[in-house]
Amino acid sequence: MWQARQPGLAAQDQARPWLAAQLGLNAEAVPLRRDPRQRPCLQAPCADHDCSWSHSGGGLLIALGAGVQLGIDLEWRRPRPNAQALARRYFAAGETRWLASLAPSQRESAFLRLWCAKEAVLKAHGHGLSFGLDRLRFGDVDGTLRLLECDPALGRPQDWTLLELAPAPGYLGALAWRAA
Repeated sequence: MWQARQPGLAAQDQARPWLAAQLGLNAEAVPLRRDPRQRPCLQAPCADHDCSWSHSGGGLLIALGAGVQLGIDLEWRRPRPNAQALARRYFAAGETRWLASLAPSQRESAFLRLWCAKEAVLKAHGHGLSFGLDRLRFGDVDGTLRLLECDPALGRPQDWTLLELAPAPGYLGALAWRAA
């Protein structure tokens, strides 16, 4: 679910009413907490659901699913002059080679696609960026990013599903999930 970000309101506080509506609860009754790594978690009676949100620029993206572990990421399209340097430092070597093979006009968008995909999986996993962006490798398969390799702590690549998103003009996002 895409929403315009409400200035001065924490993303969690803005996500809560939407989560409540989806779960059939009032906002105050949403059993939302943070785990030790600060990942949002729903507790009983909604413990069979997982949620995630991400904000960038003036947007907020919220996801909810049952029986899955999910993560979502949103990035506002803006100039990123250091994208190639970041990719070389933090991405898997195959991804860096793929980015370098693209026309300069395509690299920034491809970098953002990779970033969103990686962050969505790592949010779902629960460790976030600190796990290491280089510990999972995506590839472009017929215009769609697919997880090709990953650290065993993430499970098998084929267990993950990725949906690339364009939730609003000027934004890119990704939703990643696997069975809980």
